[in-house]
Amino acid sequence: MSTATTIRRTALNGTMRKYGGRMVDFHGWEMPIQFAGILKEHEAVRKSAGLFDVSHMGQVFVTGADAFKLLQKINTNDLRKAVPGKGVYSHVTNPNAGLVDDIIAFCLAADRYLVIVNATTSAKDYEWFREQAGKMRVKVENRSDDLSMIAAQGPNVPGMFETFAPEALKLPRFGIVEKDILGEHCYVSRTGYTGEDGFEVTAPHSIIDQLWEKLMELGKPYGIVPCGLGARDTLRLESGYLLYGQDVDDFHTTYEAGYGWVVSLDKGDFIGRDVLARQKAEGVKRRLTGLTLTGGVPRSGCKVFLDGKQIGELASATYSPTLKKGIGVGYMAPPDLKPGTPLEVEIHGRRVKAEVARVPFHKGTAFNKGIGA
Repeated sequence: MSTATTIRRTALNGTMRKYGGRMVDFHGWEMPIQFAGILKEHEAVRKSAGLFDVSHMGQVFVTGADAFKLLQKINTNDLRKAVPGKGVYSHVTNPNAGLVDDIIAFCLAADRYLVIVNATTSAKDYEWFREQAGKMRVKVENRSDDLSMIAAQGPNVPGMFETFAPEALKLPRFGIVEKDILGEHCYVSRTGYTGEDGFEVTAPHSIIDQLWEKLMELGKPYGIVPCGLGARDTLRLESGYLLYGQDVDDFHTTYEAGYGWVVSLDKGDFIGRDVLARQKAEGVKRRLTGLTLTGGVPRSGCKVFLDGKQIGELASATYSPTLKKGIGVGYMAPPDLKPGTPLEVEIHGRRVKAEVARVPFHKGTAFNKGIGA
């Protein structure tokens, strides 16, 4: 079967084309990589406002008397933090503590949760949730095919929402509110993948084009621009956000990824806890480490050297429009490299000077609102 017959398109595909989106195949989804250009879109989000179609993301609803029990079992983070109207970022782990996925679990009510999952893992996550539920009193529904999602990101986005969804302005980072928009039940959350303040709106396909146009209209005074996956990637990497399948997967743990703040060992038992407890006590042998380059643009797979010896390779890497230099992250051994340690990165057979850097590389307006809440 050819790719042409299997490629998936979001409900906003026509609108993305109308706005001049350059469409590419992203893990089986036809998505815009850019519109006016990655640098312009990146800058718009950092300084004002940008709008993304993120409808490829998945939505799994977990409801019933044991909804909390199931999510507490399969997640590293403590779901007690997710009181009604609030969500937590977390890692879903397998018995070896590798990541099944990284997710945001929103508590809508004591027995009702909305879990936002990655595009490439929605079916896998759904089956994992159901398998782990066993005979629990819980219903797991994969509604990824029923819902679309738009992300409005940037420091001026709250101004756009004063008329669109004023109740959302009261939300903390990772807060969520249910709201009827254009006669349909929607979810508005103060989340995003850019490091800037903003909101994500999850809504039925039937109204998503109207929502897009409405938000573009509200964003006009702020110079809002449509943004593609290219800018989404540079923004998220600058902010130190993980990309599933590239930075983390079934074979890398939360501690190895440097995300120990989403592990709650004291909450009780959960899948993979024994492995994580051992890593916490003994330390890890490799760690996702950030670096910056003095020249050149690094890419995924570039080899990294310390004192002439290869110590790892880059998982994610790009040119940072904010820092005006190459940046990247990769699993390095030794795992305890200090910021400023000189390294070399091999690009097209040539070794370029680099140094270990703290991650996130840049802290946007989202960090002012408590990124780890």
